[in-house]
Amino acid sequence: MRRRPAWLTWSNALTLAVVVWAAPRCWPHLEALAGRALPEQRRPVFAVQTRDGRWLTADSLRGRVVLVNVWATWCPPCRAEMPALQQLADAYARDGVVVLGLSVDQGPPAAVDAFLRARGITYPNAIVSHDVLGSFGGVRGYPTSFLLDREGVLRHAVLGPVGVLTLRPAIARLTRESLTDPRPSPRE
Repeated sequence: MRRRPAWLTWSNALTLAVVVWAAPRCWPHLEALAGRALPEQRRPVFAVQTRDGRWLTADSLRGRVVLVNVWATWCPPCRAEMPALQQLADAYARDGVVVLGLSVDQGPPAAVDAFLRARGITYPNAIVSHDVLGSFGGVRGYPTSFLLDREGVLRHAVLGPVGVLTLRPAIARLTRESLTDPRPSPRE
């Protein structure tokens, strides 16, 4: 009977399994941190009515950096990241950054309103159908966040909880870009 290699232990096999599982989920966060934008030039077209009755569209948000976060009240990672999203919304509001929450909840809208109120969430939120999410290229899981530049071009898509440490540099880069130059300058 052949002996297994000395490096093949249960702990090494478990570590390898975790790395294989986590790598695709972490890669978009690392790309946002490094400033590597998505290769395609998708411009999502959307119109949503926020919970306070305002209409926000891709056109009305042009000129602003927009962090779109797709979430649900029943999603534990979504709930966990909401304070960080509120902090981002507060920290970058003067720089023309909008955090926009898109809830996929299908229950009564009053339940979403109560959920947001209980957590002190003040950035705009809307309840949307999957048709709206198709404009962003779809969503494979919750939460998912999309970062749009001032021209409305989708620059980063992140599956899983928002990594504030990875998105802050990406947001800062996009706020420094002009409307006519959606790509980072060579010195960045």
